[in-house]
Amino acid sequence: MRGAVLEEHGEPLVIEDVEYPKPGRNEAVVETRACGICRSDWHAWRGDWSWVGASVPAGQILGHEPAGVVAAVGDAVETVEEGDRVTVPFHLGDGTCSHCRQGRSNNCESGLALGLSAGAPGAFAEAFPVPNAEFNCVQLPDDVAFAEMAGLGCRFVTAYHALVDRAEIQPGQWVAIHGCGGVGLSAIHIAEALGARPVAVDVRPEPLERARELGAAETIDATAVDDVAEEVVSITDGGADVSIDALGIADTCRNSIQGLGTRGTHVQVGLTTGEEAGDVELPIDVMTLEEIDFYGSHGMPPIHYRELFELIRQGTLDPGEIVGERLSLEEVPETLAAMSEYETVGMPVVTEF
Repeated sequence: MRGAVLEEHGEPLVIEDVEYPKPGRNEAVVETRACGICRSDWHAWRGDWSWVGASVPAGQILGHEPAGVVAAVGDAVETVEEGDRVTVPFHLGDGTCSHCRQGRSNNCESGLALGLSAGAPGAFAEAFPVPNAEFNCVQLPDDVAFAEMAGLGCRFVTAYHALVDRAEIQPGQWVAIHGCGGVGLSAIHIAEALGARPVAVDVRPEPLERARELGAAETIDATAVDDVAEEVVSITDGGADVSIDALGIADTCRNSIQGLGTRGTHVQVGLTTGEEAGDVELPIDVMTLEEIDFYGSHGMPPIHYRELFELIRQGTLDPGEIVGERLSLEEVPETLAAMSEYETVGMPVVTEF
């Protein structure tokens, strides 16, 4: 089969023949029908995350936002069957550690990251293996398209977890979203659908227009204002209730915090680049005096997918609204490189393998 392989950081991925996976005793093999191209893939391609010991090794098949069909299962797998339509969270839990048992498998003590860990080949390929399949395979509703569900592996569910589980947003609240890539646009759509008032911040006109289409109450072109945080405070009449850094650079993180009102909540979703290498200076005194909450947010545990599917069934949420270009596997290397200049809009999804 074919897969997109990282041979050298910063160099184009190589589309080459790779071995078709065979399921281990507790594994499933999923044939990929769709896979999003995420900024985390870009970080991996660049060689980021060495500062947290998570640099992706050469030889890795990338891709961690999949939807597909189970093609084979191991001897010990009973609740996942051939033909099942599934998505898989990028954070693969073992199902046994204390975090997994408490419903926090996104923090699994021995978890792997699909397409980002050496032991977990990714979904930029015709098929990929899923360890601990009964725990990690999430069955999709029958009436949803694979391309629309690809973001349920990472960006859409990450935004949902950040807003609903971490920030606990409420109707009527002002929610500032700094960075309108795939996860930022997902957050705007989710916040608006749940009755909040999103403020979208970006430096490009196309994502800001997309944000308005998805329900942003206000938009801010960061290149057109002297102080982004002050603009957020002005629009929201005192500061946002909740703010998300959906990009991960120093400016967006600080703007997110400084644009909050008293007792506001900042949620960090974007991971940093090599320029920050994991460290960002923060206005600690202001955060202390104004009792600002700072949360990290990483993926979403599979146990929460059921409530998300119910909102999709009701028509409250529509992940398909975030999907951008539909691409072939051959277009992955070029599309990934384009993220260096922020040239993608929405969620590019590979649908041809």
